[in-house]
Amino acid sequence: MLNRRRLLTAGGLTLGGLVGGTLLLPRQEAAPALAEGGLAAGGMGTHHQMHTTPSGTSRSPAPFRVRMPVPRVLSPVSSHRDVDVYHQDIRASRVEMLPGVRTEVLGYGGAFVGPTLRVRQGRRVVVRYRNGLDRAVNTHLHGGHVAADSDGHPMDLIEPGRTRYYEYPNGQPGATLWYHDHTHHMEAEHVYRGMHGFYLIEGQDERRLRLPAKDHDVPIMLTDAHFAADGSLVYAPEDTPNRTTLLANGRPQPYFPVSARRYRFRLLNVSNFRTFHLSLDHDMTMVQIASDGGLLPAPVRRESVVLSPGERAEVVVDFGPCKLGDRIVLNDVSGPVLRFDVVAKATDDSRVPDVLRPLPPLPALGSGKTDREITLKVDMVRGAAYINDRVFDPDRVDIRVRRRSTEIWRITNLDTDIALDHNLHLHLVQFRILDRDGAPPLPGESGLKDTVLVPAGASVRIQVTFGDFLGRYLYHCHMLEHSVGGMMAQMEIVP
Repeated sequence: MLNRRRLLTAGGLTLGGLVGGTLLLPRQEAAPALAEGGLAAGGMGTHHQMHTTPSGTSRSPAPFRVRMPVPRVLSPVSSHRDVDVYHQDIRASRVEMLPGVRTEVLGYGGAFVGPTLRVRQGRRVVVRYRNGLDRAVNTHLHGGHVAADSDGHPMDLIEPGRTRYYEYPNGQPGATLWYHDHTHHMEAEHVYRGMHGFYLIEGQDERRLRLPAKDHDVPIMLTDAHFAADGSLVYAPEDTPNRTTLLANGRPQPYFPVSARRYRFRLLNVSNFRTFHLSLDHDMTMVQIASDGGLLPAPVRRESVVLSPGERAEVVVDFGPCKLGDRIVLNDVSGPVLRFDVVAKATDDSRVPDVLRPLPPLPALGSGKTDREITLKVDMVRGAAYINDRVFDPDRVDIRVRRRSTEIWRITNLDTDIALDHNLHLHLVQFRILDRDGAPPLPGESGLKDTVLVPAGASVRIQVTFGDFLGRYLYHCHMLEHSVGGMMAQMEIVP
């Protein structure tokens, strides 16, 4: 049985009622063992070798001591007429996160933030993932419109020492997506320990807009962590209050040098549970130009941006009026996240046009009735998390949806007694937010979304159109300790 503190903090939900198992897929082949820096491929991957409960004194450095890195961009190993091929190794490594300390992580390319894939709309990509760990893993392209066998279903696993090919058609509009592990029961710990990276689709319409580009288009991955006294990552589901070190691209509260000009920042929240409330000091504002599914119809000036786990927002910040030596801090309600140091003057021919990407009209639905009622709830007594009063069962299809159909879903958070927030992420599709408790969507929610925050006691209605892909896909809370605890369900797209 869970106590109230554990439930409120993540929660720390048991796995009772969840069904395990492994489904081996075709398109796998043997891979040689990998090693780096004296670590065997799975050497630090066994659970007894990693901190899984709080131990010793927490370690957190003073802010702004280290520079924020920009994740490296992965190059294709080969390119053909209509496809680019990439190779990704998933392996254990020790990396510097805290200054002067090496921390054990699990990651793509052995990094805490995996390499960025920058791809083009309409150009197909194939990624070969090779599992150099001692446990089964997989990869989900969060926000991607992909076939079911490339979606990274929790039961579609890459066994240790094996490889698998995922195909991404990139037929959707340009957007900031991300990839991460989705292994059944283990997704929360694997993502926490570093199994994530950016996947950026360049839209065919973006070049003419003259938004900030190249070195002035910067992806920023935000999360939180608990470091033990020896610098190791502490992981336990009930430990969320102790994850007090805020990370930007894997470094604690870093600084980042900028020129006095416009920048496009792609903000992504990969934390397991924290919702970021972001604002700039010095009375500076951000101009939001995109959300999960890509560019908004028009830019929106924001005093603050709220991102629940899995959500993205692209913002343009104009440092042009700043003086050399100015320091602008990006803050969360819990403290500073990142400092921008203005170090150089620059010419700037970028802009933020008044019109970005007009949305297609919503399909007419006749009466406009709600097609699906989706409820989110945790049970303190049973220690489980539910969608529509059920915990996840990979052998059960919860709803069936017709291919190319359009539906309205109402998502309701029933956790009013403990005031626990949730969110909901749909695989395969983007959706439009119609209203929140009958009121219009919040600023910045006018575009396409795949993850939506649903506060305690609130309801959100979304309209979603399903495309041509068939098969089983997930919808779940992206507060990952909740999805591990059962707040996950399956939809099957049928002809």
